[in-house]
Amino acid sequence: MNVIAQDQKSGDIDTTSSAEHKPLITSASVKDHTSSHNGDVPKHQQTQTQAVSHSTSEQSTTQTANPSVFNDSSSRAIDEPFPSQHSNVSSNSTFSKQSVSHANDPSFRKKQIEFWRSLESLLAGSDPSCESPKRLGKTKEEGFNPSNDLIRPDFLEIPKMDLEKMQKAHTKFVDRIKENLPQMVFTPGSRGLVSTAGGYYLPVFVISLRMLRRTGTTLPVEVFLADHKEYEAYICEKVLPPLNATCVIMSDFLESVPHSVDITHYQFKVFAMIFSSFEEILFLDADCFPIHNPEQLFISEPFQKRGLITWPDFWASSASPLFYQIASQSAPPMTERASSETGELLYSKITHQRSLLLATYYNYYGPSHYYSLLSQGGPGEGDKETFLTAASIMNETFYATSEPVQPIGHVKDDGGIDGSAMVQYDPVQDYALTQKGLWRVKDNSVAERPRPFFVHANFPKFNPATIFHQGGPTKDSNGQDRLAWTDQERTIGEFGIDLERRFWEEIKWTACELEDKFESWQGIQDICKNARAYWKTIYGKARTRRAPQVFWDQ
Repeated sequence: MNVIAQDQKSGDIDTTSSAEHKPLITSASVKDHTSSHNGDVPKHQQTQTQAVSHSTSEQSTTQTANPSVFNDSSSRAIDEPFPSQHSNVSSNSTFSKQSVSHANDPSFRKKQIEFWRSLESLLAGSDPSCESPKRLGKTKEEGFNPSNDLIRPDFLEIPKMDLEKMQKAHTKFVDRIKENLPQMVFTPGSRGLVSTAGGYYLPVFVISLRMLRRTGTTLPVEVFLADHKEYEAYICEKVLPPLNATCVIMSDFLESVPHSVDITHYQFKVFAMIFSSFEEILFLDADCFPIHNPEQLFISEPFQKRGLITWPDFWASSASPLFYQIASQSAPPMTERASSETGELLYSKITHQRSLLLATYYNYYGPSHYYSLLSQGGPGEGDKETFLTAASIMNETFYATSEPVQPIGHVKDDGGIDGSAMVQYDPVQDYALTQKGLWRVKDNSVAERPRPFFVHANFPKFNPATIFHQGGPTKDSNGQDRLAWTDQERTIGEFGIDLERRFWEEIKWTACELEDKFESWQGIQDICKNARAYWKTIYGKARTRRAPQVFWDQ
């Protein structure tokens, strides 16, 4: 492996609130990463990429997050806030201590459109030019077990001629981005969070954003909306700026260049990442939030060495053997790692441009070809397998967090979990264990569990306009209000705080302060009333309640 060490000084994160910011306009230095996935160190071809810098004379109007926005009684009177973790977080000197989004700066948009024109030409020039794979069946929902070497599922059929076309198109795209890499456009030395929302998901995003700000981070956030129809002026111009969050309209980029493929739904994630103005990004689904300050993930190993961190799903891989033929790769053993859960992704765009562009290719032709090839109808089929797979194909380093994802919810009659959220764990602590050869995924007695880091409240969405329906997580079998996460034997006592209560503080605040503001809530009655009634039932008589100090089953 070729290793280039890069020494970077550290400093404290500046949390001063300010509306003034000058974008960095110097090119970021080339960085190379050591190590690879799952603690092993394979051969690695050194990749050199270069940032495309941009400058602007326009003054940014986005403000950095002001802690005072949380001093309202509805979200702070009952529980103390998450403790600020700034004293424990340092920042690399090459990264700006104050940062805002520049995605809407005219100069940035112009260069981003030029980049999209080049990329779209490559995508269109590598069209699979064949029918979609034919599905002969649906893969079973096999939970991941590193000790169970399953037979790889094989439920797709592709005629030999079409298989050759796909292989040729895939090879063409990979060769072209190796030979003539379209340079992504971002502000060198910037980092921030990226999400996609709009419509029904916008209230959910606001709740998650407020939970994010409870961790003490002021990192900027870009939320991508599909088009101008999803732009809500009050939310984007009044609610989000004080939280250092910016609405970005995806169609302003996509529709600037003619393209033959409709881009929707799961495809938005990768395009939000490539169109983001940040060099280093933490992508979070609209219904996902961190429990701890995420800034520490950027400045620690494994991200500093690997440049890409992923988190696991519950399930074993269900990628088709045909995909590996198309990619001219050997299929990995089924015991290597779990499939991916991409409600959270940590990416360095400067070191992983090629794999991110290949992931874009898989998503561009995802609905027609690659989603089925990578999942075969498995749980969550969509973008989820495209990112780690692309990094593997491009021989770029990554770290797949090994600590298994855990569900939160209710105990079912059969002893299983009726989950309404997932917990993902700290990759820094997980990495520290695996570097010592301690793999809890293989033997959970070898070490204590890493701390929980993300909650992905994915099913159903905790939108106060819809969450209180009969049969949902807030109702028991008799239709009475209950805690959504009430599994007393495997609950979240390890958080050390009553996380669910704090989550409901933000849900209630959003329901009551913004009841008449979200367009998707127009015509829906009693959103605030229902949220207040639920809060009174659950928390009104026990204002000092704390989560029970119990742990997950081992």
